[in-house]
Amino acid sequence: MKNRKFISLLVFFVSLAVLIFSGYKLIKYKLESDATNAQISALEEIADVEEVLDESDAPEEPAADSSEKSLYWKYLNTPLLSVNLSALKQENSDTVAWLQVLGTNINYPVVQASDNRFYLYHSFDRSYNRAGWVFLDYRNDDNLGDKNNIIYAHGRTDKTMFGSLRNLLTTSWINPPENYLIRTKTAESSSVWQIFSIYVIPTTSDYIETEFKSDAEFENFLSTMKARSDHDFATEVTTEDKVLTLSTCYDEKSRIVVHAKLLKSKAF
Repeated sequence: MKNRKFISLLVFFVSLAVLIFSGYKLIKYKLESDATNAQISALEEIADVEEVLDESDAPEEPAADSSEKSLYWKYLNTPLLSVNLSALKQENSDTVAWLQVLGTNINYPVVQASDNRFYLYHSFDRSYNRAGWVFLDYRNDDNLGDKNNIIYAHGRTDKTMFGSLRNLLTTSWINPPENYLIRTKTAESSSVWQIFSIYVIPTTSDYIETEFKSDAEFENFLSTMKARSDHDFATEVTTEDKVLTLSTCYDEKSRIVVHAKLLKSKAF
């Protein structure tokens, strides 16, 4: 009888402890999310993001009945982004870019530290926050001029940071091909990137290579990344292209990865 009472009390207290701990984690997550959302709103005001139509080198519009009318022409005529990066740098000198992924909530400044760990656990204002921030791989050129430029962030369930990158796995995102674009703004240029691959993969490091010994090695990289895609974007990618790679967690053992090639870029 005493053993039964003891076991019952033990189960009760263990259950209570689990409940309290779960509640603590939920409250902490909510506080982190609130702090992140407050920063996002403040930074949107500071950044003063605007679209800029660039007609200086726009390609001639194809005939109305042309099969090329189309999407590619629209992609090339996508407005560029104007962003007050100077103001953002005054808030955090680690600021290197602005990132916008169409069809998602991703519309944030990008930072870069001396390692790939700091912004996993710190917000834009450098305060400790497990929500982290959107950051460029420390090995990359801060103007996104490398062959493979990699940006990371947590896949938050509240859809902040790269939480809405999961949208790209849905048919509702895939169906309008106008979504297949990413826009960036760095200190040197404003750019449009065209997505050519999306996939979920067990944690690996082969897609986060930043240097390639030869064109053949880079071509092999491109072929591998393109072949992994869950959707056929029918987009040609060559060794002349530069790639933007986005990476976030899908679950504890897998990552969502997105690759896009540089479509156009203009200095301003």
